Amino acid sequence: MFLAGDIGGTKINLAVYAYEDHERLVAKKSASYPSKGHATLAEIIRVFLADDLSNVRQACFGVAGPVKSGAVQVTNLPWVVDAAALQSELNFQHVSLLNDLEANAYGINTLHPHELLSLNPRADQRQVGNRALIAAGTGLGEAGMLWDGVTHRPFASEGGHSSFAPNDSIGDELLTFLRKEHGHVSWERVLSGMGMKNLYRFFRQRSRLPEPEWLSAQLLHGDLGAVVTQAALAVKDPVCVDALDCFTRNYGSEAGNLVLKMLALGGIYIGGGIAPKILPKMQSSIFLDAFYHKGRMSPLLQSTPVYVILNDKTALQGAAWFAAHAA
Repeated sequence: MFLAGDIGGTKINLAVYAYEDHERLVAKKSASYPSKGHATLAEIIRVFLADDLSNVRQACFGVAGPVKSGAVQVTNLPWVVDAAALQSELNFQHVSLLNDLEANAYGINTLHPHELLSLNPRADQRQVGNRALIAAGTGLGEAGMLWDGVTHRPFASEGGHSSFAPNDSIGDELLTFLRKEHGHVSWERVLSGMGMKNLYRFFRQRSRLPEPEWLSAQLLHGDLGAVVTQAALAVKDPVCVDALDCFTRNYGSEAGNLVLKMLALGGIYIGGGIAPKILPKMQSSIFLDAFYHKGRMSPLLQSTPVYVILNDKTALQGAAWFAAHAA
């Protein structure tokens, strides 16, 4: 059996997989835990496995952060996850660490066609080449999949922390607004859970409109990103609509940037927890117009496939696949 983990800033997803019919990995047990509810990853694993701990010999974890020399400082948690330490502490034969987007990339080949939603009606589905992956969730992750002529080989990046580049006058105002607070403004500051919060604050201030009482009440007890998104999709508040529209434009713009940087003719895949919740916006012209808007390179973007990943266990499946083939 193989232990797989998706270690994010908000929650930890764990699952035990086993092969059925010698070819298909199937989850036998799974659970989610709040990331800030435990002191270490090893502590969570012990709780999850309990009596099954001795039955697991190999593990792989996709972790939100840059993996260096078998260890990673989790980006949005005060944790260091070390493969060798976990292997020793839990008595596993082999432990692998991947960047969380790298794990997602490995998981793409485990998906069924109905778990992908195509967004670009102009795409040439016959194109073969590199692929790219972008995922907005608690943070913003990006990864690539190099086409070597036979298969795609995933590799990690920290592109979500590269500098935000606005494409219009409102974006210029947004950059100035956030630069006063953060100095360096990354794409993650405008395209993630924290990004939605920043966009709402910016558009509320810019509009000079008072926050409606019903919205204030919902924000007091709910997650700001979810509340703003729901209000925007229901067209209940113009500031929320502006924030979500800007978020969608940013998603399209940075997805297009990533295609160009990686020459991802084989397509770009959109993961993370936010895209499936805002599908009406992702399927609208707001996203695609920003995706295409690359000057002389626009025809290349117009022919590039774009898919939203609908399976929220893709990273787990990718980590399980890697664990099964690592040792």
